[in-house]
Amino acid sequence: MTTASGDPIASITDATLIDIATNGIWGPGLTPSESVADLARALLAALRGEPDVELPAELAELVAEVRQASTVDVTAVTGFGDVRLSALTIRLNDGAPHPVVIVPAGWNPYGWLPFLFAYLTLARRGYHVLAYSPRGIGKPGWVSTSEGFIDVAGENDWRDGSAVIDYAEEYFSPSRIGFLGLSYGSGISQLVAAHDPQDRVSAVVAGSTWGNLATSLYDNGTRHLEAVRLLIDFTGGPMEEKFDEETQGILKDFLAGRNMDAVVEWGTKRSPQTYVDRTNARGIPTFISNTWHETLFPVGPVIETFRRLTVPKRLNLWIGDHGAPEGPGLTGIVSGLPFPGLRVPMREAYEWLDHHLLDADNGVPDWTEVNAQSMFTYQTLPIPGGSNLITVPARREPLARWDDFTTGGESWYLTGGNGSGDGTLSDKPAVGWSRDFEAGTLTEAVAGDGVMKNGQKEWFGNPRPYDPAAFDRSRLLVWTTDPLSGSTGVARRIRGAATLRLTVRSNVNAATLVAYLFDIAPDGSARIITHEPYTVTDLTPDVNRSVSWRLQATSYDLKAGHRLALVVNSRDPLYSYANMDLPVLTTTTIGSQTGQEAALELPLG
Repeated sequence: MTTASGDPIASITDATLIDIATNGIWGPGLTPSESVADLARALLAALRGEPDVELPAELAELVAEVRQASTVDVTAVTGFGDVRLSALTIRLNDGAPHPVVIVPAGWNPYGWLPFLFAYLTLARRGYHVLAYSPRGIGKPGWVSTSEGFIDVAGENDWRDGSAVIDYAEEYFSPSRIGFLGLSYGSGISQLVAAHDPQDRVSAVVAGSTWGNLATSLYDNGTRHLEAVRLLIDFTGGPMEEKFDEETQGILKDFLAGRNMDAVVEWGTKRSPQTYVDRTNARGIPTFISNTWHETLFPVGPVIETFRRLTVPKRLNLWIGDHGAPEGPGLTGIVSGLPFPGLRVPMREAYEWLDHHLLDADNGVPDWTEVNAQSMFTYQTLPIPGGSNLITVPARREPLARWDDFTTGGESWYLTGGNGSGDGTLSDKPAVGWSRDFEAGTLTEAVAGDGVMKNGQKEWFGNPRPYDPAAFDRSRLLVWTTDPLSGSTGVARRIRGAATLRLTVRSNVNAATLVAYLFDIAPDGSARIITHEPYTVTDLTPDVNRSVSWRLQATSYDLKAGHRLALVVNSRDPLYSYANMDLPVLTTTTIGSQTGQEAALELPLG
């Protein structure tokens, strides 16, 4: 089967949809999976009336319904500076007033193409739809590719968004205008809404979004190297063809770790957090979702941005990683597919738009501001192939506001381990000890196997197992509690961002520390709770310095009988390392001093 242009179109079966529903939307790197690409191309072909497209009955019915009720077109919108932006439009033909939902594509080589299912779903709900690829996004020659250089959500993208609104007003005469985006498209959605000169955006949905681009990619003196490398690699072309010289310079500086003040300024300008006052002044209802183990845009800056919003707002926090909760509902899911709760992330996003754009009386005003899913509280069954299937979704906790999330805390003090073996986490301060490890090599303790890898599996019921007994103690340090008790089967309800304080010294003038919290079960197996790196520079060799930093926020129930473990090493595949240029390994020493006792401050709720 081929399209009118001769491109092959795969037959879409239930197996295609099951693959998306059980494995997520991502293939290698930031590229949508083969199933997602096949499904999107088949939906587009069917939507354009091409013959012999094979779809499951429920999808075929959806396509037929939208085709009958609307006019579908693939077109180009002229953006700022006469750059042509590839777009898909769905215009309802009943003559009644309808709002339009504008969907800027995410950062992927296929532009707007992967989310065809979402556009059909929006049309069925009563919206005109305009999806477009931001400037520079896409493979050369593809129908969904836009002209120009990628501006990374800069001013050109804001102006393009306003030009798209101009086009939508002329073409649809919409009753209202909303924006919906995932990932890159979510940041652009918020920034266009904040900057449109005529203040025309009535609601925003921002899935797997960022709050502060600068601190998402560079925080605690540490660069999020792997994320930026992947972003560069998966634009649909080489850096020299996809970015102008100025942006190339910024990206090269970031990769090299130089001129970081200019990089931070560049990222701050592209951050919804920077323009919260504009969003608040405009009163734009804003729906945000993110994940606890997000490897592109960490949850901390998103939470801080959300806290500063005074508009009608909603924050959904989920198990998993970038795009995992929203992905199946955007790319293609039908009735009866695994697992329970798979539809919820996008169903709530659509309900937000329905209330604010269609005036639907659907209970949205009664929602709490925050709904936070607790890590790994789902129930699963083993299935063939060695993985698990979720049978009962993980528990969600509604909160009137984010500040209700953490209601207390406790201090766990690090001990020296009596000169050998692991240290303990104790309720009493311990000072005068020091422990060292060899810095500069990767260890078995990592945040994950790569960007958007382990977190995708977590969302589908398969968290990565760890074996702390196999951690090489010469290259990292470990502290654990005794088994903890709890009257309801839960020893600790960890809610919020833990803080680690300790003394560090090195035999060179810089050190990177990566802190991880693990949940160790009675059988010795472990799951990761949270982590965060910290790089300290300008050290005087062999002289102590006290440092403190916050780990990423989490919602985690540590079961009774389990132990809490803190691990500190020097390198993680996701991040930069302070002494990468040195030809030899270094020694990092951790200690505790009077008045600056090494401690883990654990948030509880």
